Amino acid sequence: MKKWLTGIILFMLVFSLAACGQTEDKTTEEKEANKETKTEEVFKIGAIPDQNAAFLQTGMDAVAKQLSEETGMKVEFVPSVDYAALVTGFQRGEIHLAWFGGLTSVQARNLVPGAESIVQRPRDAEFKSVFITQEGSGITTLADLKGKSFTFGSESSTSGHLMPRYFLTEEGIDPNTDFNGKPNFSGSHDTTYKLIESGSFQAGALNISVWEAAVKEGKVDTNKVKVFYTTPDYYDYNWTINSNVEEVFGKDAKQKVKDSLLSMPGDSKEITDFFQTDKFIETKNDNYEKIEKVAKELEIIK
Repeated sequence: MKKWLTGIILFMLVFSLAACGQTEDKTTEEKEANKETKTEEVFKIGAIPDQNAAFLQTGMDAVAKQLSEETGMKVEFVPSVDYAALVTGFQRGEIHLAWFGGLTSVQARNLVPGAESIVQRPRDAEFKSVFITQEGSGITTLADLKGKSFTFGSESSTSGHLMPRYFLTEEGIDPNTDFNGKPNFSGSHDTTYKLIESGSFQAGALNISVWEAAVKEGKVDTNKVKVFYTTPDYYDYNWTINSNVEEVFGKDAKQKVKDSLLSMPGDSKEITDFFQTDKFIETKNDNYEKIEKVAKELEIIK
């Protein structure tokens, strides 16, 4: 009887150990699978708040939806209160993919080694800013801006501040001393044209695509406001991906995200309307060297 009981106990011990081994092996396999995709993590995207918040939310929610469907990750758009907040979120690793302007992408990549600007619109390779004024102001050239009141967009905006300031200095105008008072910073492109339309400022500079959309959609009264100067082209907006993405979401995550962006807008009218493009193309960090050079010359970044 004792021998029989001993045999049963030994059998149960062996079975238990084998089951534990299988559980451990299964757990290891599951960990490896999760390491590849990590779909339980939330992939967070952001965008510089350079336009109407509701319009921005609609466009970026559509991007999040398509990214989620095509990558298998849970993707969420996280709004930022201003440009600096988005750069900070990216630096902390809280934002995994951001729609930056040229300047903010340079600032973010300088703070996050290994971050990459990967995708842009075709027009971002030859972007422009426009200078606007009220009809009848007498302003027809950049030189006419001396002694006039003026507003830029956000201080961190490439098309609303950095490059307009650069082209002003090229014309011998110092925005800090040559305007009627210090230049204003409106915070966003749509606010800039509204300030000119209302007469709050005599002139301003903004993103050409926002201006063109406002004209097309009747959001600005062109009987009151006109473009008097369009800048030469430069590289600007782009999607920049954080260096922590592969560590958090798996080694194939970066390529999946890039492939998904390059497939946009697909059938999404919201993406087409917001980005004013029917496709995205690849880009690289080197394309923004001029932006960085200008920002350093103007002491906007160190």
